[in-house]
Amino acid sequence: MVDVSGKEPTHRRAVAECFVDLPPAVLDRLENGDIVLPKGPVFQTAVLAGIMGAKQTSTLIPLCHPLGLDQCDVRIGVEQGRIRIECTAGLVARTGVEMEALTAVSIAALTVYDMCKALSHDIVINQVRLIEKTGGKKDFRRSD
Repeated sequence: MVDVSGKEPTHRRAVAECFVDLPPAVLDRLENGDIVLPKGPVFQTAVLAGIMGAKQTSTLIPLCHPLGLDQCDVRIGVEQGRIRIECTAGLVARTGVEMEALTAVSIAALTVYDMCKALSHDIVINQVRLIEKTGGKKDFRRSD
């Protein structure tokens, strides 16, 4: 792991997003609310999975520092004909929280896939990306 012991703790925040493309018939069902499939409610389950994934980032990705998150907010909705998942994660620490936000959206997207695969396997997860990070020496904000 990178030695961060010489850094001052600061408030760190990261926002990540990803998209899940579903066939129109499946998306139509989700647009009308959080449908309950045989495995349970799709969006609620994916939100919980995303938060759990963020909390487990250091056990999933080698060399990530274990972080005690102060904030992890996962939001899921249908936008422009696809599912958009966004996570905002934050804490006061010596290292950033972008891996936790990226892990949260990835795990939430995989959960949507798992919940919806009974309806179709024609599901694509894409554009997992960092939108913003603040609190370190190099703040970042996606401009596109």
